Amino acid sequence: MKIFIYILMLLATVIIIYNATLLDFNDILGDRSALALIGIVSAACVIVLLAILLTSKAIEKRTRE
Repeated sequence: MKIFIYILMLLATVIIIYNATLLDFNDILGDRSALALIGIVSAACVIVLLAILLTSKAIEKRTRE
């Protein structure tokens, strides 16, 4: 499960990098840039949630021992 979470975090990072290339800083609220911003924010949320999941799994493991 831990490896799967790291793979998902890596994929979310790749999505952030890809969407950052689609940003147009001259028209940041344009159609393509708005979609890219939504993609960046959602992928960042995925990374945060997966980090919370990893932390909770580590805490759960320590409390069992």
